[in-house]
Formats: sequence, structure tokens, C-alpha cells
Amino acid sequence: MSSTTLFYIIIGILIISFIIDKILETLNEKRFDDEIPEKLKDVYDKKEYKKSQEYKKTKAKFSKITSIFSTTLTLVFFFLDGFNFIDKIVRGQAENPILMALIFFGIILLVSEIIAIPLSYYSTFVIEDKFGFNKSTKKIFWSDKIKGILMSALLGGGILALIIWFYQLTGENFWIYAWVLVALFSLLMNMFYAKLIVPLFNKQSRLEAGVLKTAIEKYAKKVGFTINSIFVIDGSKRSTKANAYFSGFGSQKRITLYDTLINDLETDEIVAVLAHEVGHYKKKHIVFNLISSILLTGLTLFVLSIFINSPLLSEALGVSIPSFHIGLIAFGILYSPISRITGLFMNLMSRKFEYQADKFAKDTFESKALITSLKKLSKNSLSNLTPHPAFVFAHYSHPTLLERIKNLE
Repeated sequence: MSSTTLFYIIIGILIISFIIDKILETLNEKRFDDEIPEKLKDVYDKKEYKKSQEYKKTKAKFSKITSIFSTTLTLVFFFLDGFNFIDKIVRGQAENPILMALIFFGIILLVSEIIAIPLSYYSTFVIEDKFGFNKSTKKIFWSDKIKGILMSALLGGGILALIIWFYQLTGENFWIYAWVLVALFSLLMNMFYAKLIVPLFNKQSRLEAGVLKTAIEKYAKKVGFTINSIFVIDGSKRSTKANAYFSGFGSQKRITLYDTLINDLETDEIVAVLAHEVGHYKKKHIVFNLISSILLTGLTLFVLSIFINSPLLSEALGVSIPSFHIGLIAFGILYSPISRITGLFMNLMSRKFEYQADKFAKDTFESKALITSLKKLSKNSLSNLTPHPAFVFAHYSHPTLLERIKNLE
């Protein structure tokens, strides 16, 4: 296979991926005005439903514009040998492969952020603000962006540097050491994310003694779930949307409630939501997801180790001198169809796990409170109650509200 053929395969993958996404989005958009199913009639009144339709259409239009813009920009960059241009800049600044890769991806990350920031700003301060969701300030917005870039540079750059170092030391066997590294990092993030990362962006405080805490502790005792910590996070400083999540293992496990969730739901509804989260833990879903992620990472790194030595990858992107960083870019795009397939499988499993966690909440607490909480959360986030099945299959990690209610009933 020639480098030109491989180049057009890469371009084909980008275009086909874009077309598939647009077809799915168009199918989904055609159902925006569908009548609400009978079981969900009480979620919205006429005025609220009209608002939810307007929100969906506004978000869809903005998504379409941004995806067309980003895909066009990407294709232009490929055809103008943009990677070769950046690679020449990098080679003029450094000779060490690790330093070259860090500068290369640093430039790409910085340019990508410069392009993405105006779009993100518009989404936050125009769209989300228009529909009453945004509570963020410009100071918080810019602070989040700067912290995000620094974290990407430190964590992403550190892992990349170690992977290339393994490659220099062990050649094709680098994938084994890289796999162990990524697995350990994933495990540590699972255990300590709430302690190390969340405080950089949000304030967390322990849930104060009261009716809610007593109800949660009573339920936890009933199902034999040891709660080490219950925290409240100040999600309301960015958005009115509510959430709750469970993180960590063993002595590090904790429950985190958004303050918006506490404001939006009744005590029994919050306990029902937490019963669902406990269900994920009891059913070993968190462990399954972690192991699956680690196994998929191992597969990806193994396949990468087979092809990374090929000069064809670099030549396909118009770069005459082979390098790890250029090969990594080309491989990432070529591997993306496989990633889509594994993503479909993980979404399928995730939807199955949601049903199981719902059933656990139903069996150990009650279904009525969980149903009313799901309806309230959907209403407050102006959720789409009539998504197209194909869009759900491709993108949803959770079943639709209607499917979950039917399952609970």
C-alpha cells in the first residue's frame, strides 16, 4: 500500500464518520416534535414542552454548525500538510524524541483550544444562559479553561513522555509497560479523583446532619453498604442541572451529591437516586467498567506496537521523517472505526447496567420515588423524551426515560 492510498483511507474515515453522525443527528431531530408518550405526559406542561423543543433544536443547530466547521478545518489541515508544517517547527526546536512529541502535541492542544474556546463560550453564555441553565461567571469559565489546559499538559504530557521512553528502551514491547502505566493511572484516578481533581474545580463539603443524612445512612445500613463519606458539591455555581455520583473503592469510596440535586428533589427521591448508585457498586458495574477499559487500552496499545514502526504512517501525513508522535496521530484515526465498535458495546453494557441498578433501587427501596426523581431531573434539564432508537443505540449510555420507567413498573 502506498502512502497516498493510506492518506485517502484516513480522509475517508474522517468523512464517513462525519456522514454517519449527521445521519443519526438528522433522524433524531425529526423526532423533536413528536407527541410525548402517555407515561411521560406529566413531565412537561405545554409551555415547558415548547421550551424543551426550542432547547433541543437550538443545541442541535449549534452542534451541526460546530461539527461542520471542525470537520472542514480538519480536512483543510490534512490537505495542506499541516502535520508536516508543525513537525518542521518542532524539529527546529528539539532533537530528543520525547521533547519533540511534547512540543508537537502541545502546539496541537493549544491551537485546538484557541479554536474551541469561542464555541464553548457561546454555548455557555448564550445558549445555556438563554434557557436558564448557566450559573457560571466569566471568571469561573476562564479559570476552568486554564486549569484544564494545565492538567492536560501535566498528566497527558507526563504519560506520553513515559510511553515514548518505554518505546525507546524496549522497542515493540513498549506496549506492555505502557499498558501497566495506564492501568495504574486509571485505578488511581478511580480511587482518588474526588480527592485530587474535583477540589481544583469545585468546593466539596460534608453533608450536614439532618433528615437527609439520616435517611441515607438508614438505607445504607439496610443494604449493608458502608458509607465512609457523603459530600455535597457546589455544582450550582456553574449550572442548574443536577447530578450525583459514587466514586472510589474500599476505604476511599464516597457519595457525592450536587447541591442542585438536594434543592430539586425530596428526601425519598434523593435516597432512591443513591440506591441506584449503590446498585452499581453492589452489582460490580464499576469494577467491570474499569477492567473493560484497561483491557481495551491493552488491545489498542498492542495494535499500536505492531504499526508504530511503519514509516508509512508518517508518510501518509506528508512527513518524510518517521516519528512516534506522527505515527500516533495516523494510527489514532485508522483505529477510530474499531473504537466506535467497542464504544457501541460499552454503551450497550452501560444501558444494561442502568436497568440492573434501577431494579436494585426498586427492590431495596422503592420504584415510585426513583420514577418521580427521574422525571424531575429530565424536566429540569429539558431532556429529549422522544429520541430516535438509532441515535440512542449509537450514543446513549443510559436507556431513555420511557424505557427506564417501563422497566421500573
